[in-house]
Amino acid sequence: MSAASRGILSHLRLLSFSCRVEAPHQRSFCALPVVGDSEIETRSRVIEAKPGVMTPSSRRTGAIGVKCGMTALWDKWGARIPITVLWLDDNIVSQVKTVEKEGIFSLQVGAGQKKEKHLTKPEVGHFRAQGVPLKRKLKEFPVTEDALLPVGTQITVRHFIPGQYVDVTGITRGKGFQGGMKRWGFAGMPASHGASLSHRSIGSTGQRDAPGKVFKGKKMPGRMGGKQCTVKNVWIYKIDPVRNLMWVKGQVPGAEGNFVFIKDAVYKKPDISLLPFPSHFIPEGEDTTELEPLTVDLGEVDPFMAAD
Repeated sequence: MSAASRGILSHLRLLSFSCRVEAPHQRSFCALPVVGDSEIETRSRVIEAKPGVMTPSSRRTGAIGVKCGMTALWDKWGARIPITVLWLDDNIVSQVKTVEKEGIFSLQVGAGQKKEKHLTKPEVGHFRAQGVPLKRKLKEFPVTEDALLPVGTQITVRHFIPGQYVDVTGITRGKGFQGGMKRWGFAGMPASHGASLSHRSIGSTGQRDAPGKVFKGKKMPGRMGGKQCTVKNVWIYKIDPVRNLMWVKGQVPGAEGNFVFIKDAVYKKPDISLLPFPSHFIPEGEDTTELEPLTVDLGEVDPFMAAD
């Protein structure tokens, strides 16, 4: 090795050594970033289960419900209300995601129970790592930073209040392969006047040689149902804290026994001064078996008399 080469190598060693021993607040020509002591220290986020103050920009977590079926009730004025009964089956927070680690603020909620033999090993490892019981259904709800809850927090039916509006998401009933009249509401073809074998057909599907094709998205016969659907602005009529049941007005997607996801309505926003934030926490010493069902306040004016 020549003397020039040895000189260059020794010079490079000196440069690398100077980059390692210099103080972090001093800038050198070795392209190392300047990092202060305050930036090196990492702060750990502490999430506490305590009531807070909800702001107009706050976003609470949702809950997982089980559709129990439909019925009908009559309110105190004698009006008939179609009702869907939803059951919040042992909802707990199973994971907390933050911006520092996952890049988003969200809460993973688990519902139901499931045996270990019916879960995969990654699923069992996930529950054991979080220290929560094995759950049958998981759902992640994006939240704001002030609505975070610690792992293991219970989400009961008192997370919602009677009279508020919620959005309910579920998988619709699968109806199989259906024609255009049932799937899209087409009127069909004439029943007589020379029509034969085409009474329930959809009719023309395009033009002539220009463009000479059927455009994508054309409404035609095909598989119907079995897709995710969200029913917005569903009104909560009553809740039962003892059995974790919720009575909502109207229908929600899915069959009996299916899971649905419930969250605060986007359009008909509830009164933030009445909602428990970030959730309802059961007071110490409270006997939940003696709580009475809560029904919406319908006022003191009879709607039938007011119409007259």
